Amino acid sequence: MVHARIEEDLKTEVEAVFKNLGLSTTEAIKIFFSQVRLRRGLPFSVEIPNDETLQVFKDTDAGVDITSHKSIDAMFDHLRAQCEK
Repeated sequence: MVHARIEEDLKTEVEAVFKNLGLSTTEAIKIFFSQVRLRRGLPFSVEIPNDETLQVFKDTDAGVDITSHKSIDAMFDHLRAQCEK
């Protein structure tokens, strides 16, 4: 049995993600524990983002320099055009 104190807002948001994935909190924790055992460490990197990455996070949250496309084909056309420059 595991007991953990989690901020209510964080718990609510994370449980909504789990629900969208079709998982209970218990199932998600079991998956996490299984991956830790399998990898003998955390199943993701734990790093402090650099200043450039933090700025990108802030800009994205603010809607700065975001490009949207009506379809996946339009997105790839745009990317190809950018690569040809």
